Amino acid sequence: MYKSMKVSPSILTADYLNLLPVIQKMEAAGTDFLHLDVMDGQFVPNISFGVPVIKSIYEHTNLPLDIHLMIDRPSRYIEQFAKYAHILNIHYEAEPNVVDTLKKIRVLGCRPAVTIKPNTKPEAVYPLLKLVDMVLVMSVEPGFGGQAFMPSALTKLQKLHKESERQGLSLELEVDGGINFETAKLCADAGATVLVAGSFLFNSHDMPSAIKELQQL
Repeated sequence: MYKSMKVSPSILTADYLNLLPVIQKMEAAGTDFLHLDVMDGQFVPNISFGVPVIKSIYEHTNLPLDIHLMIDRPSRYIEQFAKYAHILNIHYEAEPNVVDTLKKIRVLGCRPAVTIKPNTKPEAVYPLLKLVDMVLVMSVEPGFGGQAFMPSALTKLQKLHKESERQGLSLELEVDGGINFETAKLCADAGATVLVAGSFLFNSHDMPSAIKELQQL
């Protein structure tokens, strides 16, 4: 049965002084989510933006916000981000109380998600799969856009897909990093259902067409 891929464009490489026209273009293209990478300079070696910017985006778009917290101990801040998130995603490696935090995200009315870095084995989050609606596999080291895709992500997607089926779950499997038409096809074949694309989309000559082509994988 044909099922289209979901696309979650990342604004990490966007011109932040001209975000609204870019977001409107994504809306017109029919993108599924808007991916917002929150970085704290501690868990990852970069700083991006926080709640005030996300609040402004939320107030000017109807796109569901896919908020990816690349921050240390995100449990300290989830109440603030949950006000604006459709999906609220925390890193397995960043949160000592990951189970309680994922449960709280759902109580706050968001879809909980968990992310694993390239060096984290997928088996680490098998016990968490029943608590989340999505698992994000990083196919680059988190913190910067424009990195090359790590093929090891494909094996992780395959394993997570197989394990979610074994547990009788229907999870979204998202992949982030180095996504282009070639790597997107590999991820789709490995079980991915959501693609995060940033530099690839912003460097394309026709972003709406690129989004639609990814959705058709």
